Amino acid sequence: MAHLLKKPLKLALVQLATGADKPANLARARSRVLEASKAGASLIVLPECFNSPYGCQYFPSYAETLQPSPPTKEQSPSFHALSELAVESKSYLLGGSIPEYVETTKKYHNTSLLFSPKGDLLATHRKVHLFDIDIPGKITFRESDVLSPGNKLTLVDIPPYGKIALAICYDIRFPELATIAARKGCFLLLYPGAFNLTTGALHWELQARARAMDNQVYVGLCSPARDMEASYHAWGHSMVVDPNASVMCEAGEKEEIVYAELTGEKIEETRKGIPIYTQRRFDVYPDVSEGRIKFDE
Repeated sequence: MAHLLKKPLKLALVQLATGADKPANLARARSRVLEASKAGASLIVLPECFNSPYGCQYFPSYAETLQPSPPTKEQSPSFHALSELAVESKSYLLGGSIPEYVETTKKYHNTSLLFSPKGDLLATHRKVHLFDIDIPGKITFRESDVLSPGNKLTLVDIPPYGKIALAICYDIRFPELATIAARKGCFLLLYPGAFNLTTGALHWELQARARAMDNQVYVGLCSPARDMEASYHAWGHSMVVDPNASVMCEAGEKEEIVYAELTGEKIEETRKGIPIYTQRRFDVYPDVSEGRIKFDE
C-alpha cells in the first residue's frame, strides 16, 4: 500500500499558558512556537482558544473578524500573528482556535486556522459540534449560548507529507468525522481541545486512543495549560497517539511542548498486522465516507 505519510514528520504540540491579555498571549505563543521550530518540528499546534481565556463570557470580547480573507490587522491581529509566525518558524502552524465573529451573519464561531511555511492560509475549521453538557454536581457548559457551529469537515494537504484532518475539542466525540477523514486518506487527526477536570479525567486519553485505534492513523490532542485561578480549568495532558493506539508522548498539567516523530511505515505496519481496511462489510452496513458530505478541502 502507498504511504499515507510520504516522509517522516516531527510534530509539536504547544500546551500554552494563556491569560486575559491577548497581545501577551500572542507573544507567548510566538516564543514557544519558535522554540518548537528550533527543536526541528515541521508541524506545530497551538491549543483551543490560545489567544484568549476559554468561556462563553469571553468569546464576544475576544472575537476577531476573519472574512473576507485576508482580514486587516485591526480585524484580526491573531490571523496576522500566525501567518507571520509560520514564516518565521518555517513550519506548518495550526493556530489552535480563536473566537471568530462573522459580520454578515452576526454569529460567533470557534475557529481554527492552518498556515503554510510561506504564511499562506491553507484551511479554516469552525467547530462542528458545540460543547453543551450537563453532568450533575460536576459541570454544566453550553457553548451554543454564544457560538454557532461550523458545517464542514476540514481535510488539507500539507506538502510534501500528505493529508491531515482538523477538528476542535468536542468534535472528537463524534467518530464519524475521524472515520471519514481516515478513509479519505488522512494520516493525522488534530484536535486542539480544552477538556476540563471532569471530562478530561474520564475521556481525554480514551478518546485519543479510540480514534487512533478505530482508524489506524496518528492522533494529536493539544490542550491549554491548566490554570486553577482561571474560571475554566483545562485538563492539560496534550498527547500524540500512534496508529496502534499507543501514547507516544504526553504533557503534564503546566505549560510544556511535547514532540513526536511520525512515519508512514508505522501506519503501514499497523494496517498489515490488523487489516481492518480490507475486512469491512459494506454489504452489511453503510460506508460513512460515501454519500453527501460537506468538505472544506
